Amino acid sequence: MSVTGFGGLFFKSADPEKLYAWYEKHLGIKRTEYGVMFKWADDPNAAEGFTVWSIFPESTKYFDPGKATFMMNLRVEGLKDLLAKLRSEGASVDDKYEESEYGNFGWVMDPDGNRIELWEPAAKK
Repeated sequence: MSVTGFGGLFFKSADPEKLYAWYEKHLGIKRTEYGVMFKWADDPNAAEGFTVWSIFPESTKYFDPGKATFMMNLRVEGLKDLLAKLRSEGASVDDKYEESEYGNFGWVMDPDGNRIELWEPAAKK
């Protein structure tokens, strides 16, 4: 149960469409329905690894209860054990736990009140 890498960066914008268009025009960054997927192939926990970069509307509640305009996603192994360890150490861990085709997700708040998404990628098929 540990962090194995950086899964992504999510941040808020007053106009996500305009900002995506700027990044595409000026930097050639093209998005998918989940944002930009920077792919890499050496992930031991997934068929094809990637780091997500995604812009959310500033009205999003996805970062709540965090107050920051960003949320980072950390790739982990042993997510359930890690969440239990964090709880036992007094960390503020969200009761929400999500399982999906992309893997499992949990959330914790750091001491500054920043919400961190913990992602255990789905096992290789």
